[in-house]
Amino acid sequence: MDLCPNFDLHALILANGAAFAENEARSILAQLMTVVSHCHKKVVIHRDIKADNVLFDLWNSVKLAYFGSAEMVVGGEAATGIVGTPYYVTPEVLSGWEYREKVDVWSAGVVLYIMLAGFPPFYGETAVEIFDAVLRANIRFPLRVFQSVSPKAKDLLRRMLCKDVYRRFSAEQVLRHPWMTMEE
Repeated sequence: MDLCPNFDLHALILANGAAFAENEARSILAQLMTVVSHCHKKVVIHRDIKADNVLFDLWNSVKLAYFGSAEMVVGGEAATGIVGTPYYVTPEVLSGWEYREKVDVWSAGVVLYIMLAGFPPFYGETAVEIFDAVLRANIRFPLRVFQSVSPKAKDLLRRMLCKDVYRRFSAEQVLRHPWMTMEE
């Protein structure tokens, strides 16, 4: 395992005290989604992507940590079981449905939202309230925070945080989205 002595993304968000610039968020998300795409090609679902599990090595390259909840799904199988962290868990997991790799895309979408806004897209004072907000999946872009965020970034968030699993982007689709391919 690589040495990652720098902050994890959660600590970096707290230290930053504000939302990230789009180019910084894009750079982190591109690296994260490259890792996620690689996992999915190897039929591995991480199932607990969150800012705390996004680490930075000595060269500030992104590393995805904690594969303790990961599951291999071969031959079109689906995963089951409620795993993950309240702010990052998907509606299908909370509903007790079978799920596949797109749970990781949802969780990465939550990471992106937090980087751009400074707070999660689905909020509550308790775990139950958070779960209710996730199940509703009503993504909002408060003007006071998102007025300077580009329409392309908001479009990508809508596609990553889409409640309909069949319409939700795959990791590869995220990497090909126009916001991701923009020049810095």
